[in-house]
Amino acid sequence: MNRATAIAAFLALAAVAANAQAPRDISAWKNTTPEQPTAVLVQGATIWTSGPEGVLEDADLLIKRGKITKIGKGLNAPRDAVVIDGSGKHVTAGLIDAHSHSAIVGGVNEGSNTTTAEVRIGDVVNSESIQVYRQLAGGLTTANLLHGSANSIGGQNAVIKLRWGAPPEEMKIAGAPEGIKFALGENPKQSNFFNDENPRYPATRAGVERSIRERFEAARDYGEEQAAHAQDPSGVPPRRDLQLEALVEIMKGERLVHSHSYRADEIVMLLRVAEDFGFTVASFQHVLEGYKVANELAAAGSGASTFSDWWAYKFEVIDAIPYNGAIMQDRGVVVSFNSDSSDLARRLNTEAAKAVRYGGVPEAEALKFVTLNPAIQLGIDDRVGSLEKGKDADFVVWSGHPLSTYTRCEQTWIDGRKYFDRQYDLVAREALAAERQELLAKVRAEAEEDEEDEEAEEKGENAEANPEPAYILSDEDHSETCRSRDGGVR
Repeated sequence: MNRATAIAAFLALAAVAANAQAPRDISAWKNTTPEQPTAVLVQGATIWTSGPEGVLEDADLLIKRGKITKIGKGLNAPRDAVVIDGSGKHVTAGLIDAHSHSAIVGGVNEGSNTTTAEVRIGDVVNSESIQVYRQLAGGLTTANLLHGSANSIGGQNAVIKLRWGAPPEEMKIAGAPEGIKFALGENPKQSNFFNDENPRYPATRAGVERSIRERFEAARDYGEEQAAHAQDPSGVPPRRDLQLEALVEIMKGERLVHSHSYRADEIVMLLRVAEDFGFTVASFQHVLEGYKVANELAAAGSGASTFSDWWAYKFEVIDAIPYNGAIMQDRGVVVSFNSDSSDLARRLNTEAAKAVRYGGVPEAEALKFVTLNPAIQLGIDDRVGSLEKGKDADFVVWSGHPLSTYTRCEQTWIDGRKYFDRQYDLVAREALAAERQELLAKVRAEAEEDEEDEEAEEKGENAEANPEPAYILSDEDHSETCRSRDGGVR
């Protein structure tokens, strides 16, 4: 493909992109951390606290230096405060996605081994993923970045705030409990991608359980060896094993387990494994048959982070029902709705609304499915998940009722800093569209110049390949040719 053809192809693709409905995105590296006003006051809004105060009408929210200080009526704005007119608006805590694979560099699965507990998603956080900005536009402020489900015991997770423009380390929530991904069922036993040429254990559901138990048994022995050496350091220390260290942390209660799961029998299986080794499963992810064992989940103190209404995408989800979340919540399980999708993460507020439709969950409780409840499952509810005094100022300003499909996210704030503003975004789209047209004009001009150069080159090549015959030479050249032929005498 020559250069002109390549440029023409680019122009065709650019034209398609220009006609798309997606926003003109701003690159992360061009953005600096938004300023943190000394104070922010939202006045006269309907505030969904997701806390003990419930929903407050015509109320104010006061923030100072990134923390919530007061919620009430008739609050006075401090000097130099940023004041937001909340008339007709609704304000909620920032939404939280308990199961995300966005903002991860490369693949999310290290599938080469049955157990990959030593792998860390925190090492591959992609702070420049455009999904971060797009999800901010949907009111999302916190996400649990999980390893994939190819392994019985997968890699370590990373809990981040969507601080668009910050480097990876600054996106991570400092002090958030460490976690890890487990998986049960078809994925770890490789039902849909088993490699006959290079088979990997396990290949059955029984093998999945045994692979988990074997690693905990090894970790228990490893922990005992480490403890013995600490008591008597005179001998040779045990060889350090990062994989087993992570599992020892689980048994010590220092690392939370988030397990991919579907079937009720396997959920109960992992509950028994956890009981045998002295830990609690913080959350069962997907957990589409959780309604069958809701009492067992509640008794174990395990959370359930499920889909609102996904069904029939593979056989092991055949018994999924949209009432799953409501039934588990009714039985005392801490329930959240997650996305497991970079696209769906932009609309978690309307996912929460489905708990109202399917099961009659009260609206304020349904909103907790994407605010306070996932925060509890991740162990960060002391900082985020609700609008309460002393918590981080992560909040969203909505154009209307937060569970309505007609509502838009107008502003998203994290730590008292505004990371998304719809009005600014609309203006930025126009600027980016103008920049796009300017760049396209330059590309078109260069393409035309290249075409002219190619035409000139083709003419030169043709001239060399087809020289003019002697009979159309000049008279002088013709005479000289004749002299040479006749020995110099005419």
